[in-house]
Amino acid sequence: MADGGRSLFSSRRVTPAGDPAKSTPDAAALVGIGGALALIALATVLGGSPGSFVDIPAILIVVVGTLAVTLASFSFEEVGATAAMLPRALTRADTDAGDRADRLLDLADHARHNGLLKLQGAPLDGTLDDPFLHKGLSLVVDGVAEEEVEAMLRHEMEATAERHIRGASVLRRAAEVSPAMGLIGTLVGLVQMLGNLEDPARIGPSMAVALLTTFYGAILSNVVFAPLASKLERAAGEEWLVNHVTVLGVVSIARKENTRRLEMLLNSVLPPHQRVRRFHV
Repeated sequence: MADGGRSLFSSRRVTPAGDPAKSTPDAAALVGIGGALALIALATVLGGSPGSFVDIPAILIVVVGTLAVTLASFSFEEVGATAAMLPRALTRADTDAGDRADRLLDLADHARHNGLLKLQGAPLDGTLDDPFLHKGLSLVVDGVAEEEVEAMLRHEMEATAERHIRGASVLRRAAEVSPAMGLIGTLVGLVQMLGNLEDPARIGPSMAVALLTTFYGAILSNVVFAPLASKLERAAGEEWLVNHVTVLGVVSIARKENTRRLEMLLNSVLPPHQRVRRFHV
């Protein structure tokens, strides 16, 4: 069916069937973190001695020490999973909750006019780009009770949210540890310096370790780890909303509810700028 030449299966942004969900770089994250690092690098260059800001012992104490303490707080699997999530913190999905609501309304309208079994074929294949949506609709087409469909999708939502929360916790822990490792490095450098006051040639390297470890720790904590944790939490929140809208829409399709009612239900959880206007002005 078509409405004014508009396909019922169109949405504001559609990815090809079978392709993974598309995402684009998060300009705010890249400009913010990259800009801060660039300003720090520029300040060291303008000072005329950028080489003096590079010290291998200080880097080892802060970077390797932060990784070691973070590992002690979690596990290899959790830290590895967090590393795999980092691209998620630096990109934004092309499909937001408003896009998903629009797409669900198309599918709901098609199901009401043609029956749930008619979702098989092109409509269902068109959701292969999103495993969560595809799974929900597949369960509906297979005749699974709507209560069971909702329960299964909610459990998957909770598991996904838990993974994101754990990933953000790892980054938050690293943001807490890195300044502490910087302070430890400072104390190490000061002890070395005081122990070699009779040898002026060794005072300089010890003082470099003392100062640069604090410098590195502050950068890692405030410029890298904390912003990435915030971005990951934000991305997790956006994904949760998309999945929540998906569950509401899939269950409504399973119940064969009125599309107008579904629009009102979806708009009740969408932020104002993402609300759909299919039936209401």
